[in-house]
Amino acid sequence: MLLTLLMFSFGVVQLYSASAFMAQSENLPGHFYAVRQLLGGAVGAVLVLLVSRLDYRRWEQYAWPLLVFITLCLIVVIMPGTEAISPRINGARRWLQLGPGLSFQPSEFAKLALIFWTAALAVKKQDRLHSMRKGLLPFLLVWGVVILLVFVQPNLSAALLLALLSALVLFAGGARIGHFIVLGIAAVPVLWHQIQGASYRLKRIVAFLDPGADPAGVSYQIHQSLIAVGSGGITGVGFGGSQQKFGFLPEPHNDFLFAMVGEEWGLIGVLFVVSLYACFAVVGYRIALRAPDLFGRLVAIGMTNLIVVSAFLHMGVALALLPTTGVILPFMSFGRSGLLVCFIAVGVLFSIDRSSRMEVVR
Repeated sequence: MLLTLLMFSFGVVQLYSASAFMAQSENLPGHFYAVRQLLGGAVGAVLVLLVSRLDYRRWEQYAWPLLVFITLCLIVVIMPGTEAISPRINGARRWLQLGPGLSFQPSEFAKLALIFWTAALAVKKQDRLHSMRKGLLPFLLVWGVVILLVFVQPNLSAALLLALLSALVLFAGGARIGHFIVLGIAAVPVLWHQIQGASYRLKRIVAFLDPGADPAGVSYQIHQSLIAVGSGGITGVGFGGSQQKFGFLPEPHNDFLFAMVGEEWGLIGVLFVVSLYACFAVVGYRIALRAPDLFGRLVAIGMTNLIVVSAFLHMGVALALLPTTGVILPFMSFGRSGLLVCFIAVGVLFSIDRSSRMEVVR
């Protein structure tokens, strides 16, 4: 709970600094995005309370219905004729509009659905997980449907993250690493074909390989991110002192929030944020080790990875260690769907921890 509060509180503060100028340029109050994030946090706190009180074993029963519901939502998002409730924003259809100012991103909730479903099926197929045909293939078929629906939005980064989170849960459940290596090698040509098929994806790969090659063109985003991080030095330029947020760095409140941390808080701020997620990983995996059963262990691993893996992917992008992708910094980046999913994950971890403590008492 302390780690969650620290991440969210620090995130709101940094989000306000990163988004104030952008909000004003859109004729909105400077605190617009920070207040919306706070409202999302209030809803998230309620969700943590509710989910933590729910026996985590219920999710094993809800796994299939939840997955079917999320899959239907993903279908509606991309269906022709549904533009009224799923408008195209920045060239992609990723959101469902539920009413004025109220929308959600099904691909974010698909992370939860796939983790629960993968854990539930892994428990049932324990004796067959070492087989490619009887063990791994059923998982691949279901994963493939969900991941394909996310990919055609288009949202390649979310699709790859879904695949990674699901595979990590199954690997923890006992699947053979050799199968994943073979599948990964087989997927490289397919992935490369998709990258070549979209010029913006190919440009991101070029920018990743040589961030300084074209700082005014294909490498612009990552070049500005590195300028932000490098400008911070040891102690940073001070809260609110960022220059990159004034229209230089795209999405400073979302995809590149970590770069804002580096600029305003310096190396000290970067190490503070990294340590928060590292500590969260330790606590989350410890809950997994103490889980009363295999399902609880796999779900705890999945929920921990959902937050920690996303965080370090986000940091890797900001530091040019990974190609530019739209991965949020959990609890900190703006985006209420992603924020609520993270709070639900924390609630599930609380539920598993509570059950393990009750088992010890018994």
